[in-house]
Amino acid sequence: MSEIRVRRIKRIAARMRVPGDKSMSHRAVMLAGLAKGTCRITGFLPSDDCVRTLRAMQALGAEVESTDGDRLEITGIGGDCRQVLETIDCGNSGTSMRLLAGILAGQPFSSRLSGDASLTSRPMARIIKPLTEMGALIKSENGNDRAPLLIQASRLHSVHHHSPVASAQVKSCVLLAGMFAEGGTAVTEPQQSRDHTERMMRHFMLPVRTDGLTTHIQGLSTPAARDFNVPGDFSSAAFWIAAAAALPGARLIVENLGLNPTRTGLMTVLLRMGAQMRENLDSADAIEPFGTIEVRGAPLHGTTVEGPLIANVIDEIPIIAVLGALADGTTVIKDAGELRFKETDRLAAIATNLAAFGVPVNETQDGLLIQGGSPLHGATVDSLGDHRIAMAFAILGLFCSGETRILNTDCIRTSYPGFEEQLAHLHHRRRKRGGSA
Repeated sequence: MSEIRVRRIKRIAARMRVPGDKSMSHRAVMLAGLAKGTCRITGFLPSDDCVRTLRAMQALGAEVESTDGDRLEITGIGGDCRQVLETIDCGNSGTSMRLLAGILAGQPFSSRLSGDASLTSRPMARIIKPLTEMGALIKSENGNDRAPLLIQASRLHSVHHHSPVASAQVKSCVLLAGMFAEGGTAVTEPQQSRDHTERMMRHFMLPVRTDGLTTHIQGLSTPAARDFNVPGDFSSAAFWIAAAAALPGARLIVENLGLNPTRTGLMTVLLRMGAQMRENLDSADAIEPFGTIEVRGAPLHGTTVEGPLIANVIDEIPIIAVLGALADGTTVIKDAGELRFKETDRLAAIATNLAAFGVPVNETQDGLLIQGGSPLHGATVDSLGDHRIAMAFAILGLFCSGETRILNTDCIRTSYPGFEEQLAHLHHRRRKRGGSA
């Protein structure tokens, strides 16, 4: 079993970049693979999850050449997908499965989507329902609204889907299916979720428009070949930003970072907690804004994270919980019941692991109450196969007496290859696999 060992850090003074954005990498590969012509994608994240999407698009007929690990040249299929006879294995990637289901739902052939034990335990009813409304013949093979998913050949028609949850994956699934449907398809959300799909569809010249919380796409449309540069992943940078913000005297600069406002809610949370940080946009007019963030460490205080902000910080809740443990006072997280259906039950995993470090924490149905400011001691905790749990508690270990061991850390490769090396670099000492960071 792989593990990370961490000890207390006394100083952070660093300038860094993080790998390409995971959400954008998935979508860029899908739209480039469906496009008519050749696209060049730079900054692609070659993580396990994104490679699953890349392989799926190749199976559907896209031609891919890699000039480097993060540089791809993709010749698309012009919307004319090739039948895939074998099961498409999405591994651990919920994004791959839910978005590919939208593409496959309107094809004139049958498909089967599956994944690992974690992925096949996650709910898929949220995409099965709208796709069925559109005329798709899609069902759970085991009849439990989980993968494997069986998708039969069908002809899609337009719908206006009102999603009960703010989910970029649900919205993206419906919009991708809408490309293959007759008429105009629309999705309305209760709150704004991340909008990478809409932005990227417009970049690839698809007929997409957004009115408030409703996004429309005109059907029977094909992406045009367009190059795309993927900036650094804000959700990956969040771990380093949090560490620097919570360590008085620290200074961190993160460059070439995606600063899409539907992704940077952590900055709002940190500013409420008293963090000192500054954002500088390199290009506000780009299809995806990017730039630099500078963070200076300062004492933090607790805050409440709830309501519409939750959709913006859903991936950052584990590191926000760690910040709550490091801040003075109480941090309250509400309206985050969605976290019970991620790679693991993240609320339960966060509460269990915080308690192991000596943090007073109460788990609620849809959140957590965290009492910060207690002395923290190193602990041995399990990631439970969840990459964000693994990375968040590695960061907490930087603030604890004694040694911290994070077990079962192979999962980090699904989203952030190179995390352990950057952790070691931040510590200014070399590490060996399974040794101290």
